Amino acid sequence: MPSDESGREERTPIASLELLLDAQLEGRVRAEWEALSAAGLSSLAAHTSPSNRPHVTLLVRDAAAALPAAEHLAQCVERLLPLPIELSGLVLFGSGHRRVLARAVVVTEPLLRLHRDVHALAVEGRDSDRPHTRPGEWTPHLTLARRLRIDTATEALRALDEVPATDPATPMAGEIIGLRHWNAATSTVTDLSAPFPEGGIPPAGPRR
Repeated sequence: MPSDESGREERTPIASLELLLDAQLEGRVRAEWEALSAAGLSSLAAHTSPSNRPHVTLLVRDAAAALPAAEHLAQCVERLLPLPIELSGLVLFGSGHRRVLARAVVVTEPLLRLHRDVHALAVEGRDSDRPHTRPGEWTPHLTLARRLRIDTATEALRALDEVPATDPATPMAGEIIGLRHWNAATSTVTDLSAPFPEGGIPPAGPRR
């Protein structure tokens, strides 16, 4: 069952719109997933589905709520992509003894514009939007672990420090290259960067 930003399980099936990274930056994030896993810590590396990819979530709402037609979403973002992206420090979200561990994304005006444009297009159904993804409340990030025990945070930092790609002299930077739609109610993911017929978000294969 998916978790929200606090690390708690979502009881209502959700849908989300997610930005995808170029292959090189995705590889660096995956290396951090693997480092956490190798240290015996919570990590998204535990989700072995091929569609479990590093991503930046733009919008989360109830799966039953309306979303714009797929072609309209694609048109909304394609004029802004590829978009430069840089990752920065580690952040913890949530409360209690388990937290979400993530890499913060450096906020830029083009990124905020893309976020605003998508939400402006997705007005219908916004009543169920999760607050942490709304304009003005959004903290862009890439999740590394969803249920990290707070007493293992030091171990997690140590494990990530040993990943060569996290050298401070080598910024974790790249490009946002695509958009996808995840529907937890049907366990499907749809690539909105690929050509598709008109008529809304099409069927897709299982995510996990």
